[in-house]
Parts: sequence; structure tokens; C-alpha cells
Amino acid sequence: MASHTPGAPVFAPPANLPEWASRSVDLASTRLGAQALYASDDFFGEVVRMLNPEPAQFVPGKFDVNGKWMDGWESRRKRVAGHDWALVKLGVKGVIRGFDVDTSHFTGNYPPAVSIEATVSDSDDVDALKAATWTEILPPSALGPNSHHLLESTSDAVWTHLRVNMYPDGGIARLRVYGRPVGGLENALAGALVDLLAMENGGRAVSWNDASFGSAAAALLLPGRGVNMGDGWETRRRREPGNDWCVLELGAPGIIEKIEVDTAFFKGNFPDRCSIQAARVSAGTDRSITTQSLFWDTLLPEQKLTADAIHTFSEQITALGPITHVRFNIFPDGGVSRLRLWGKVVRD
Repeated sequence: MASHTPGAPVFAPPANLPEWASRSVDLASTRLGAQALYASDDFFGEVVRMLNPEPAQFVPGKFDVNGKWMDGWESRRKRVAGHDWALVKLGVKGVIRGFDVDTSHFTGNYPPAVSIEATVSDSDDVDALKAATWTEILPPSALGPNSHHLLESTSDAVWTHLRVNMYPDGGIARLRVYGRPVGGLENALAGALVDLLAMENGGRAVSWNDASFGSAAAALLLPGRGVNMGDGWETRRRREPGNDWCVLELGAPGIIEKIEVDTAFFKGNFPDRCSIQAARVSAGTDRSITTQSLFWDTLLPEQKLTADAIHTFSEQITALGPITHVRFNIFPDGGVSRLRLWGKVVRD
């Protein structure tokens, strides 16, 4: 008997994100260290698949020992009272704006509803988390088949762990938790050199003029080097005068001593030059801060860049004192994988 060869995979389309999500960070990204810690049942699909940063896929004809292979968290059909649930540790603690509960490729096996609770804990021990006090931040919300569900959080507090409840059972392909990282530098040693812009230290992307390729400017702040040319901030080919830019907020006020601009994997499309402006900002909306950034002082004058390389600058940095925000300019366009601002935290 001839063996059956699974068909070509079908990838889920991306979500059409509202502004509150597109301007946020996925706090449940495994790139940030997020983990699926526990599931009441994941017979058909391991709960760790739910946090996979890649789009969900459906592979026709692919089966495993328990049945049809599905790309996501899927429990068995519940034959007793109750519902299935999972514990998720966020990659960084943060304020949660909302969620994408993605049921892509789950058609007759999606859960009819989902709710999400949150807590703050220093422990990832499952028994300790089961006994923790949980706060509902997403009330029971209806789900449909094969769809992205963009659902807003009811809380503006800071959280570290989530309990995802699906009623009563079924499958969730992906969970994205959109929010803003908070803290990370509270315990930084006095005088220690730290990456003040790193996402895990509370850095965030405020605004950017273009992100036609690759990811939004927030990718500049991710841990590690980029894994490919899609893992970075890349703009379209500029056909008019000017340059591309993004505005970024540090995790804490600090004095910059070293800057790294990494063009990993960008070979025929790296920017010709870059510069950085900076300021200490005490108040303002993202929109007003972006407008002000046009007139900030120069932290790093224009510097030449090369392909697929880490560029380190220290002597070229202008002494501006403590700063909270930077405007990263690339000339005229192109792609950058990571930006690191190494400095010392300034305590108020």
C-alpha cells in the first residue's frame, strides 16, 4: 500500500490590526522569553504551539498518533463538566492593551468562547500559580471558526502571567498579547552598562514613518541578532527627497555611552547612513513627541553603514546628559536589524 504524502501547507493570513495592536508589542512572544507553562488538556495540539511566532499553518493529510495534526493548542472533546485552560508566562511584564485569539484552520473544533485572567507572580511554579489570585481582564467573549479575534483588555494594570480559559474545549491556533513592556531596569546596578532600549528592559517603539517590509520598528528592540532579513525594520525604496525614521522610548532615563547599529542580513538594502537625535521628555502624547523629535539635539552625527554588520560607536556620541527618547534616522531608506543603546540608568 502506497504511503500518503501530506499536501503543501496553507498559511493563515495576517490579522488586520487596529492601531492599539499595531502600536504595541506582543508580550507573549517566545522571542521575548514567553512560555506556555501548563494546560489542563492538550491531547491533540501541544499548548506551546499557541505561542509560535510564525503564522499558523494547515497541512492536509498530516496526522500524528492522536489524530489530525493541528498547528495550535487543541484539547480533546470534553465529556465532563468544566472547561479547559492554560497558563502562560509573558516574556516581559507589561500593560496589556488586548489580544488576538486566532482560530485559523480550526473550523469544527474551535472553542465557542474564551476568557483571560491575569496575575503578577515571581514564580513560574504551576502549583503556586494555580493557587494565585487571578483578575479577569477579558470577560467571556464569543469566538468563530478560522478567524482572528481582536479583543481589548479591561485592565491597565501591569501583569506577568495569564490564564487562558476556553469554553468548554477545542483549539486556538495562536495567542498574541498586545501591550507595552514596563520596567526591567528597576534592579539595574548603579553604574552598570545596560541596553536602555531593549524591549525586555521596557523600551518601545513610539512611531515610524514606514515599515513596508520586515517588521515594524519595534523589531529593532528584540533580543539577539536578527534571524533573517524579515527580522528587522525595513522601509520601502524611497523615490522622493528626505529620509526614513522612527522614534523610540528608552526603558528608563539614562546616559548613552555606546551605540550599536546591526544590519544583519541586510546586504543589498542596508541604509547608506544613519544618525540619532535624542531628548529627555517629561510629558506628551506619542503624536506630540513625534512632532517634537524633529528638533531634538544630535546624539550621533551621520555615520556610514555597511552590509550585514554590527557597527559600534562610542567616541562619536555627543554628551547630552540623561535622555528618555531617540529619533533614529536612516538615509535615505533600507533595513536595520537591531539598535542597541548602551548606557547607565539615571535615578531621579
